[in-house]
Amino acid sequence: MLSSLQVPVAINPRLSIGGELMEHHKKHGDGDTHPSMPCEMRLSIYYFHCTCILQEHRQEYRKTPNIYFARRSSFPVPPELAGAGPSAERLQGRARRGEPGPSPAGGAGRGRAAGAAPGRTRRSLPRDRGPAGAAMAGDSPSALPVQLVEQPRLQKLKEMFISKFGSAPKFYARAPGRVNLIGEHIDYCGYAVLPMAIEQDILIAVEPVQSQVVQLANTNSSYLDFSTSVNNIQIHKTKPQWHNYFLCGLKGIQEHFGLNNPTGMNCLLDGSIPPSSGLSSSSALVCCAGLVTLRANGKTLSKVELAEICTKSERYIGTEGGGMDQSISFLAEEGTAKLIEFSPLRATDVRLPSGATFVIANSCVEMNKAATSHYNIRVMECRLATKLLSKSKGLEWRKMLRLHDVQTELRVSLEEMLTIVEEVLHPEPYSAEEICKCLGISLEELHSQILSQNMQDVSTFKLYQRAKHVYSEAARVLEFQKICSEAPANALQLLGELMQQSHISCREMYECSCPELDRLVDICLQFGAIGSRLTGAGWGGCTVSMVPTDKLNTFLKNVKKAYYQKDGQRLAVENNSLFATKPGRGALVFVEA
Repeated sequence: MLSSLQVPVAINPRLSIGGELMEHHKKHGDGDTHPSMPCEMRLSIYYFHCTCILQEHRQEYRKTPNIYFARRSSFPVPPELAGAGPSAERLQGRARRGEPGPSPAGGAGRGRAAGAAPGRTRRSLPRDRGPAGAAMAGDSPSALPVQLVEQPRLQKLKEMFISKFGSAPKFYARAPGRVNLIGEHIDYCGYAVLPMAIEQDILIAVEPVQSQVVQLANTNSSYLDFSTSVNNIQIHKTKPQWHNYFLCGLKGIQEHFGLNNPTGMNCLLDGSIPPSSGLSSSSALVCCAGLVTLRANGKTLSKVELAEICTKSERYIGTEGGGMDQSISFLAEEGTAKLIEFSPLRATDVRLPSGATFVIANSCVEMNKAATSHYNIRVMECRLATKLLSKSKGLEWRKMLRLHDVQTELRVSLEEMLTIVEEVLHPEPYSAEEICKCLGISLEELHSQILSQNMQDVSTFKLYQRAKHVYSEAARVLEFQKICSEAPANALQLLGELMQQSHISCREMYECSCPELDRLVDICLQFGAIGSRLTGAGWGGCTVSMVPTDKLNTFLKNVKKAYYQKDGQRLAVENNSLFATKPGRGALVFVEA
C-alpha cells in the first residue's frame, strides 16, 4: 500500500522544516492523524503538510542555496513513522558536504556538484530506495551455512586447522580487501570516498576454547605463530607485525563490551590480499579479527557499529586512518560500489557503468602505513591546515580537527573552499615557528597540544598542497557518483578524466605517489585504459585502471609484457599482481552445514 502513495516529487527529505511543520500541523491538521490510523495514512498526511510549506523554502533556496542546505540539514520524522518512507539519511549527507540540492524549479533534478563542468545536462534522480547500506547497516554480518566439499579453500583450511590444533574449527570468518576507485586521503578529513570490495580477502578458521589464551597461526609460513593471554593485550606500534592487527580487532571488541573474561580462541588465518599493496590487507585483518571475537563471545553488533569500532581500534597500531577501509569491508555488497560518508557513517549504492572493467595492477613496491611516517605526516598536515584556515576565518580553531569541519562551519561549497585555500595559505612549506605565529601559540603548546607523539621531530609542513588536494578530490568523488547516477553517453570518458585528475593531484599536491606507480599508470594509459590512478595510501602498492571490456584481454597481455616481464622480481609475482575485479560482498561468517 505504501508504494502506491502519491507523494509529490517536490518533497525532499533534505528539508529541515521541523518547527514550521509542527506549527502548520497544529494550525491545519486538527485531528488529521491519530495513533489508530494506519502508518501509511499518517505518512501521507505528514508529507502533505511538507508540501504546504515547501514554496517558502524554495524562495529561500533561490536566494542562497549553499547556506540554505548547510542550515537545513536534518529532517525530524515522527518516531512512529521512522523507516516507513524514503530514506532521509543519504540526502542529508549531501547537504552536510556542500553538494547542491534540488533545482529551484522544485523537481527532483540535481544541481552541479562542486567542481563539475558547467553546461552539463541535468537529469532527475531515481527514486530514493534508501541505500543498500541504509537497509543493511543495522544488520549484523551474515552467518552463511556452507557445504565444505563445495568450498575447496574452506576444506583445505579446515584440514590445516585440525593438523595444527588437533580439533576442528567451529566457524570461519571472512573480510574482504578493497580498491578505492576515487577519493584518496580524504576520509580522515571527513569527506566521502568511493571504494568497492574485491574478491581477495582474509579468511580465519576459529575454535573458541575454555582457556583465556588466543593462539594465532598463519597458512603462510613466513608469518610466525603467536599466542597471548586475552586479558593482557599488548600492541607494539614500533613493530607492526601481522598478529598485532588481529590484536587490534580483538581489543576493540573487548573494550566495547567491557569483557572481563573474554573467550580464548585457536585461529588459523589464510590471506589472499597482497600485503602492503594498498588493497587494505591490514584493515581486512582488523575487521576479520573483530568479527571473530564478536562471534566467539556470543555478542552481536550492526555492520556500522563493527566498522566504527574497527576503525578506532586499528589506531592502536599507530595509523590515523579515517574509516574507509573498515566501512567498505563490512558494508560492501556484491555488484555495486559504495559512496561511503561519515558522521554518521552510511553507505550508498553506486552502480558502475557498463562497458568497462576495473583492473588492479601492483607496482610491487611495498608500503606499510604503520611502519613509515608518510601517512601520519599527511594526517597532521591536514589538521594543521584546518586550524590555520579556521583561525583566518574567525572560527573556534582549537576545536576544529578536519578540513570538512571548516567547510561546514563556513557554509560554503567545495569550489569556494579552494578559493579560500588560495587566499589564506601559501605554497611554501610552513615551519613550526610560522604555524605558532599564525595561531598565536607557543612552540611548547604546538608540540604538547596539537602534534602527535610521532610528529615531534617533523620541522616543516606543506599545508597549501594538502588542503588543495583534499577539497578538489572531495569534489571529484561527488562528480564521479553523479556521472554514474546520470549515465550520460560519454560517462566512461568523464570518469576517466576524473581518475586522471585524481592521480595528478595525488602525485603533485599530496606527494603520495612514487616513480614505479607513475610508470605503471603511464603504461596502463598507453595500452588502452580510459583512466588510471594510484589507489590506497600510495608510496607504492597498486594502481586501478578503467578499461573497455572488449579490450580487456589485450590490455592485460600488453601491461604484463611492459611492466612485469622485463623485471625478474615483478615476474615472480606476476599472476597475483595484475587482475580484473568487480564489486564483491562484505564481511560474513561461514558455518559448516
